[in-house]
Amino acid sequence: MSSTPPPAPTPAPTRTPSSDDARGLARGRLGTFDIFFFVVAAAAPLAVMAGAAPLAFRLGGIGAPGAYVFSGVVYLLCAAGFTAFARYVRNAGAFYAFIGRGLGRSAGGGAAIVALLSYALICGGFYGFFGFYAAATFNPMLGLEVHWSVYALVALAVVALLGYRQVDIGARVLAVLMILEVAILVVIAVAVLATEGTANFSVEPFAPGNVFNLASGGMFVLALGAFIGFESTAIYAEEARRPERTVPRATYLAVGFLALFYGFIAWIAVAALGVDGLVEYSLFGVFQGLYFMLAESYLGAWASTVMGLLIVTSILAATIAFHNATSRYLFSLGRDGLLPARLARTHAKHRSPAVASLVTTISSLMLISLTLVLNGDPYLQLLLWTNGVGIIGVVALQLLCMISVVRFFSRDRRGHGVFRVVIAPLLGAAGLVAGLVLMLTNLDLLTGRTDWVNWALMATLVVAAVMGVVLARRAPASAEAADTAETE
Repeated sequence: MSSTPPPAPTPAPTRTPSSDDARGLARGRLGTFDIFFFVVAAAAPLAVMAGAAPLAFRLGGIGAPGAYVFSGVVYLLCAAGFTAFARYVRNAGAFYAFIGRGLGRSAGGGAAIVALLSYALICGGFYGFFGFYAAATFNPMLGLEVHWSVYALVALAVVALLGYRQVDIGARVLAVLMILEVAILVVIAVAVLATEGTANFSVEPFAPGNVFNLASGGMFVLALGAFIGFESTAIYAEEARRPERTVPRATYLAVGFLALFYGFIAWIAVAALGVDGLVEYSLFGVFQGLYFMLAESYLGAWASTVMGLLIVTSILAATIAFHNATSRYLFSLGRDGLLPARLARTHAKHRSPAVASLVTTISSLMLISLTLVLNGDPYLQLLLWTNGVGIIGVVALQLLCMISVVRFFSRDRRGHGVFRVVIAPLLGAAGLVAGLVLMLTNLDLLTGRTDWVNWALMATLVVAAVMGVVLARRAPASAEAADTAETE
């Protein structure tokens, strides 16, 4: 990478906000670790490891630890070009601003609505995730039969309050919750290593033949999906201190941490049970309870109980992060003219995207209500259906973003090295193509359905993309939402 600083891009037209319609988010409020906590909390590491990793072992075999590390490498490659591009496009609607700048306004408009739909669905679906695990955790403790929707609505109120107020309040909450959920897994790992020593050490989970095989498709759906949200570092660029340094640091730190953490904690299961023992347990045991079993076996019943409580807070932390991301997309689309300008109003005191946050809360409430009216399952329908669509939508946008990066720097690398803005994005794009194919061919794993429902769910992304293109072409020319975004 060249040490010559790139030239400053041309500023976007400035606007003077009215007294009752402030269009600027609070500047200089977030540091590297604030943004890091938003991204890692959105990944929900405890929920990924305790809830999804056992299924990854069952679907793909012993190579799950290697799959998590490989997925992290793919996203580190993507992060190289992504963070270089972030110096030229600072906008709370990261995906659509980036894609629009590199591929044109129509493409940016389509990406805008797809991103908004994807994040909103993931956010809303997480209330079903929360309600399901909260009921399973708290009802036995309290000796009550509280419906999952009660827990979901309590979570909705908490998230709404944090989203409406200052974003750094949310960051502090996420930091505490994330540290606790990571700590319990680290304690289990230490206990396993202290008890088993090197008896079950094996590199087999990282051997290419075990990571990449005919049965690894479903495993990679879970592994790549575990990193969804890494790109949200750029969403907070407007509110960051020294964003030209803060955003890249937070991105690399978050992706690198998750890759190593996921790979290590997944490998700990191998260290505990051995290769043959883990395969047998995954196929014939109650595989969903793998890490709860490890917690109780190596630490005692208290650890299993604590893990149950922390999974609930892990999901809550992820919901807060996705709520914030969705709100900032709405804010940015309102400011740039693709959606009503009222969405760009910020709170007079907190300078948070208050109106957009309220709309995000209402949309989540509608999904919860619809599930109740249709007597749907909070996990099988509200979570899996919404997140199946949302994850595929986000991965597709990540792929387009890498193409946009390469095109943007194709004529002028602006002082950046060829690896950072050409080779790394292309390698990342290749990994994302493979992941997207695996997701689409294993859609039944994400939704739990094998019929027309899958096609209907995927159709929503197509409709969203078309709607975005139409809105971009009809938006006021002065907005220049997707072409110029908000550059420096």
